[in-house]
Amino acid sequence: MTLSVPYTRPNQIEPLLPQTSSSELTDLAVEVIQKSSALGSSVHPKTRRAVVDLVRSMNSYYSNLIEGHNTLPTDIEKALTKNYSKDPAKRALQIESAAHIEVQQLIEDALDGDPSVNICQKEFLCWIHAELYKRLPDEFREVKAKDGSIKVVEPGFFREDEVEVGNHIAPSYASLGEFVRRFCSIYGNEGLSKTDKVLCAAASHHRLAWIHPFLDGNGRVTRLFTHAFLIKAQIDGHGMWTVSRGLARNKEAYLVSLATADNHRQGDLDGRGNLSNSGLFNFCRYFLMTALDQIEFMSDLLSFDGLQNRINGYVEKQVLLGELQPEARYLLQEAYLKGEVPRGEASRITGRPQRSAHEIFKQLLRKGLLVSDTERGPLRLAFPARAVGYYFPRLYPEGVEVEMERC
Repeated sequence: MTLSVPYTRPNQIEPLLPQTSSSELTDLAVEVIQKSSALGSSVHPKTRRAVVDLVRSMNSYYSNLIEGHNTLPTDIEKALTKNYSKDPAKRALQIESAAHIEVQQLIEDALDGDPSVNICQKEFLCWIHAELYKRLPDEFREVKAKDGSIKVVEPGFFREDEVEVGNHIAPSYASLGEFVRRFCSIYGNEGLSKTDKVLCAAASHHRLAWIHPFLDGNGRVTRLFTHAFLIKAQIDGHGMWTVSRGLARNKEAYLVSLATADNHRQGDLDGRGNLSNSGLFNFCRYFLMTALDQIEFMSDLLSFDGLQNRINGYVEKQVLLGELQPEARYLLQEAYLKGEVPRGEASRITGRPQRSAHEIFKQLLRKGLLVSDTERGPLRLAFPARAVGYYFPRLYPEGVEVEMERC
């Protein structure tokens, strides 16, 4: 059955959670909780800061890639320091990528400052959209309507038009407030168990996309909202993994899963709501399995022995190129294990005289492999884009990693 008119009644979004006697989703949720927690505590908190910065950039890359916008991680890195390309199209993509990172940081700061904020309310959703769209280039705020006219997206405002996404006719714009209130009444319930919150993170991802509250930007806002939901549920591994990588690496499966969950109930054995229970169940399973895959992927990349071997391999290559001294590996290892390296410890760690050890520090700083908050402060590990392909193979698509190495 295909609806030919927009939805107008909030009960038409039901079910909001899969109705099932199976433990499959619960078992997956428990595994997500356990493995995300282990990942979050697997590295020193100060080293974790560098990982979170990396994942934030990666999340921007993959979320925008889903929308068909491909920006090299090295160009994203440049955008964060306002080093934009002279090519207008490339510059616009850089600005878009930086905007995504900035808004994700804003979300994290907002939840850190007020963990009780209800992220499912209209105000929070509109805030995400406003912060994102006011940072975008003008050309990314224009949408072509079916009649060929150009509409300008107003940052932070629900749409005032009826929309159709593929075969899905979204709720009427006049009823959006009611649908979001129903959405919030289930997913914004603070009394849910942690396991149920994981299930809600999965289900709400689809249902927010289904409501399609904005004229444009719903995909990116939905993925940013999901990031906020995972933080609220304390299952984001302290920001050390992102589901967007998994969604983007098989974009077709993601879009098919979303579309299947749009379906109406398929007979009496498909739940009691207006929409397909099996469609929502299958989407939640897909989402949780994707999340689990990404948690395991990052856990493997951050395992101590493996990462140390890759760091050493990168240093060896830089030594051959005359860019680093062999003892640089000891400073990087120390920074990884202990979170930071006091400048006065360089000689002890490298076994070199103070002046020589200081020069190694300077080399690592110039290459962005170590960073410091002050000129004389301790140094922390960093992951510049040009080294990411060595440190974290397969984090980005293979062709992208080759381009990053060339930069």
